[in-house]
Amino acid sequence: MPSTIIIASHNPVKIAAARGGFQQMFPEATFVLRGVEVPSGVRDQPLSEEETRQGARNRAARAAEIFPQADYWVGIEGGLHPDGETFLALAWVCIRAADGSRGEGRTGAFHLPPAIAALIRQGKELGEADDIVFGQNNSKQKNGAVGLLTGNLIDRTRFYEQAVILALIPLHNKALWDGK
Repeated sequence: MPSTIIIASHNPVKIAAARGGFQQMFPEATFVLRGVEVPSGVRDQPLSEEETRQGARNRAARAAEIFPQADYWVGIEGGLHPDGETFLALAWVCIRAADGSRGEGRTGAFHLPPAIAALIRQGKELGEADDIVFGQNNSKQKNGAVGLLTGNLIDRTRFYEQAVILALIPLHNKALWDGK
C-alpha cells in the first residue's frame, strides 16, 4: 500500500522536490503525494534563517493537523538571510512522520545580486524581484532564483530536493535515532 505524503504547498516545485527526495531515499516504496495550502506562520518573505526554519516547521505541523491520517507531512520554506549589503537565499525542510519521528534539512545558500537585494529591501518577495530583474513570470513556481542565476544548472526543484533528502536521514536510519 502506498504511503501518503502531504506537502504543505500547492507549488509544483515543492511537490516535485518532495517526490524526488522520497523516491531516492526509499526507492522500493510507492507514494501518493498531495499538496495542501497552509499558512507558514511567518512573513511571506522570511528574512532570517531561523524564521525560514520556523516556517517549514509550522507548515509541516499544520499539514498534519489537516490530514492526520497521512504517513508523512512535508514543510518547505524558502527564505533569505541578511549578509552585508545583500542576502543569502536558502530553504529549510521539515518532515514529520506518523510514528512521531521527524527530520530537518537545509539547502545550500547563495548570494543574491545587488539589484534583487535592493528590490527585497523595498518590500518585494524574492520571486517577484526575480521576475522584475530577469523579465520572467512566476519564476518561483519554475526554476527560481537559483535556476536563473546558475543558468539552470541547479533549478529550484533540485535545490529543494537535496534538503528533502537531508531531512529524511533520521527517518531512513531510524535505528540510529532510536538507539537500537
